[in-house]
Amino acid sequence: MEIKSLENVAFETIFLAFSKAFADYDLQLNANELKTMCTRRGFIPALSFAAFEGEKIVSFTLNGIGNFNGMKTAYDTGTGTLKEYRGQGLASKIFAYSIPYLKEANVNQYLLEVLQHNTKAVSVYQKIGFEVSREFHYFVWKNEDLRNDIKSADPAYSVEPFNMDAYESVSGFWDFYPSWQNSFESIQRAKEDFINLGVFAGKKLIGYCVFEPNSGDITQLAVDKEHRRKGVASLLLHELGKYNRNSKTKLINTDIHCSSITAFLKAKNIEITGKQFEMLKKI
Repeated sequence: MEIKSLENVAFETIFLAFSKAFADYDLQLNANELKTMCTRRGFIPALSFAAFEGEKIVSFTLNGIGNFNGMKTAYDTGTGTLKEYRGQGLASKIFAYSIPYLKEANVNQYLLEVLQHNTKAVSVYQKIGFEVSREFHYFVWKNEDLRNDIKSADPAYSVEPFNMDAYESVSGFWDFYPSWQNSFESIQRAKEDFINLGVFAGKKLIGYCVFEPNSGDITQLAVDKEHRRKGVASLLLHELGKYNRNSKTKLINTDIHCSSITAFLKAKNIEITGKQFEMLKKI
């Protein structure tokens, strides 16, 4: 068995390994969905690594490279091992193999997210030096389950697509810093896949969302603190529903300390689906 980078490895080979590794998981992606996910998360084949048996990938880590909190960062876009090769410590061996190459590329830290109920994976990451940096909620719901009566919104509000590049102030609406996959940098990597919707009071932007219609993913959703509890977020949910080409809607990686989004969704008949750890290791 040989560990080496995924540089010059055909995407079809990577997809085949990904599909087999996650065949028994709830997560199922087709080739186009995986390619879109990799693009958005900054996947770099030359700094991603796998264990090979002959030409066959049996375990892998797909790494994204970018900036996070001002530091050059590697992000674990996906780690998986084929079922018949589990229990051999391959993920840890691939990680150890990758570190010198990441250091050589001036990467300062390694970031990942993991489902909290996946205690085996959490334990593996802790053993190789990762520490929990944040805890996230995630929400996934069937579109028909959303209760979103529009009653209290000011009629002077308008909802329309807008160019977010012209509105540097939107970070002032945030209650927490977005996760890797929801960051501006990730959005920019695949910006043609997203719709930016803004709520305006006159010409002033008072709330916005970034939405990926194919996946149903709400990447960012925020309202100016001075305009909350006035139906702004409800208007955004109502409008993005017109664009959604998926049977479900997802809002992933909201900070557990952000009670406002949890309470807002609960009022819409949406409960927390699960929790994740964000974990970080300096390298």
